[in-house]
Amino acid sequence: MLLAVDVGNTDITFGLFRESELITRFRVTVKVPRSSDEYGELICAILQQKGYSPEDVNEVIIASVVPKIMYSFTSGIIKYLHCHPLVVGAGIKTGIRIETANPKEIGPDRIVDAVSAYEQYGGPIIVVDFGTATTYDIVTAEGAFLGGVISPGIRISANALWNNTANLPEIEIKCPGVSIAKDTITSMQAGLFFGTIGQSEYIIRKIKEESGFLDAKVVATGGLGKIISEHTDEIQVYDSDLTLRGLQIIYDKQKK
Repeated sequence: MLLAVDVGNTDITFGLFRESELITRFRVTVKVPRSSDEYGELICAILQQKGYSPEDVNEVIIASVVPKIMYSFTSGIIKYLHCHPLVVGAGIKTGIRIETANPKEIGPDRIVDAVSAYEQYGGPIIVVDFGTATTYDIVTAEGAFLGGVISPGIRISANALWNNTANLPEIEIKCPGVSIAKDTITSMQAGLFFGTIGQSEYIIRKIKEESGFLDAKVVATGGLGKIISEHTDEIQVYDSDLTLRGLQIIYDKQKK
């Protein structure tokens, strides 16, 4: 089986594939420093809780935007799963062309999302990932990755709001239902939620205008992508497994 791993700034997300079928997924935080043994034991324990043996895993692929944990993390996989992971980076076959000023600067998470969206939904397509940062990228019908936008994620904006103001509390991020709020918490929720929607709609329209692909499909992913996509007509598809599926697609391309 293939273990696909997305190492983000907030969480590490795992997906276990039997051929092309995603059979289970789980995630752990990256905020806790861990040794290679801790990573290995944690992965094995969770697999067993899910009803699978570590011996079931014979292939691993990783996309990471957190270089500082990669030595311990990959060492843990090698020691406990007994396979050397494929790490998404320069030289990996993806099936798309990176047409930016410096392709090596593009984060592997953006590449994986772009591959997944293009392979599953075709092009031209705009990919929006509502993660720690919110990214917007466009891929043409011919599979050319043209670039995109990186903006602060909704949680970064929320943390800045309550960490830099004396009287504003930490709140749950959700749709408040109204924009004219009558209390502080609802006012903050309205600002964060509707502000994110407004930003997303404007950036998507701007990308379509500049690229000329006015009919480009828009697919979203990421933790808060579901509730955002439900409140805007600019996003046609929400795919929670976009990144994991992209990793599986890329791994298959290396085998072929």
